[in-house]
Amino acid sequence: MAVSSIRAVLACDVEKVWETVTSRENYAWRSDLSRIESLNEREFIEYTVDGVATRFCTTAIEPCKRWEFDMENSRMRGHWAGIFTARECHTEIVLTETVTAKKLLLRPFVKAYLKKQQARYVSDLKKALL
Repeated sequence: MAVSSIRAVLACDVEKVWETVTSRENYAWRSDLSRIESLNEREFIEYTVDGVATRFCTTAIEPCKRWEFDMENSRMRGHWAGIFTARECHTEIVLTETVTAKKLLLRPFVKAYLKKQQARYVSDLKKALL
């Protein structure tokens, strides 16, 4: 199992950050996604530009504070937790992923992959919030 966290400070209010991150309709800011399919209020599937489908199931939600979900695709399963903290003129986010690769050969590379994906996500988010 690999665990990876990233912390970022975003120069806008927590409501805008929350709305951007949690929207299933306005995801064009994500350079890694081709589409999102909503299954119901708690579940959705994200499709990467490479065609990988990952199913998500929300496990905890506190608007503008915390969002958590379990996730699974053909390569991995895990959990994602996002903590959103409003500050005077900005928002701090802490995103943590705990992932297990399904294939033994991929396990040594999971943490490095997560770090790269998290950096891309935060970079895309910062651009979207400008």
